[in-house]
Amino acid sequence: MRLPFGLDQLEDRAREHLSRGAQGYFSDAAYSDAAGLFTTARENEAAWQHWYLRPRVLVDVSEIRTETSILGTPTRMPILAAPCAYNAFAHPDAELAVARATAGVGAIHVVSTAASKPPEEIARAAAADRWFQLYSDIDAGKTDERLRMAEDVGFKAVVLTVDAPVGAPRYHGYPEQGFGPVATANVLDPGLEWGEVERIAKQTDLPLVLKGILHPADAILAVAHGVAGVVVSNHGGRQLDGAIPTAFALPPIVGAVDGQIEVYVDGGVRSARDVMRALALGARAVLIGRPYLWALAIAGEEGVRELFGRLCDELRNAMMLTGQVDVASIDRDIVVPRPGSSYASPER
Repeated sequence: MRLPFGLDQLEDRAREHLSRGAQGYFSDAAYSDAAGLFTTARENEAAWQHWYLRPRVLVDVSEIRTETSILGTPTRMPILAAPCAYNAFAHPDAELAVARATAGVGAIHVVSTAASKPPEEIARAAAADRWFQLYSDIDAGKTDERLRMAEDVGFKAVVLTVDAPVGAPRYHGYPEQGFGPVATANVLDPGLEWGEVERIAKQTDLPLVLKGILHPADAILAVAHGVAGVVVSNHGGRQLDGAIPTAFALPPIVGAVDGQIEVYVDGGVRSARDVMRALALGARAVLIGRPYLWALAIAGEEGVRELFGRLCDELRNAMMLTGQVDVASIDRDIVVPRPGSSYASPER
């Protein structure tokens, strides 16, 4: 075992392996008060604990199925590696290590537009199904070039990030990369709107997923515009501080799309119990970001492989203890809100 016994200790252990700048970049959130107790980044983690698990008993759990399909792609677990920029700040093998690790455990890797390694090299690192995260560029020609590249190297889906028409102020970690008090990355498109979503969809045969949906009305529009799925996400608290935690945003969006498209969620997922909560609230799968960066910093490819393997094993255990036998059909009523929560009646 290369990682700490408690996965909640990952970040502290990773600090021993990261430079101050890298730690600042990966942990950073939006605005100058990001070190406070009530930022979105921190609230994301806390919000999952507002949902209690309510087990069923006397269920035959001798056979448990964590395998599922995501946009038709078979996967060993409903857990994806979220798109995270500059993995080389954590480990010199960067996204190559993540690609090999996720391929080895049967998880989908979503590769960032701002990856440290070229997408073609990442695709060659291991034979596996992976997705490509896309930012819409001010120059539509560059957007289309990225789409063609994603198709040419064999990515299976495109994940368009829609919650970043402009970067939010960040004050810690690698300001030389364009992050800091001004935080206006040149590639971001403040003119991104539904017409561009339609244009991008027409430029590729790959399924299109929108990442950064928090409002049910936008989820309904996503269905109307023919996308294949949405990721309920607030960018890990790195965009609008004060945005709704994803654990609370998820149920109304699941209700709004009503099974017409797949729904995924990221933000603050730190344990297999959080994965269970997300699945019970209607997510098809979850994405994790910072945890695998910390595992990458601690032990490279083997650290990432161990993290996903442990999450899958612990998910299997949590399923047995809640009387659930298939991740594709988790009972909705095994999660209940903490008494007094304003989300006492999840919208479906």
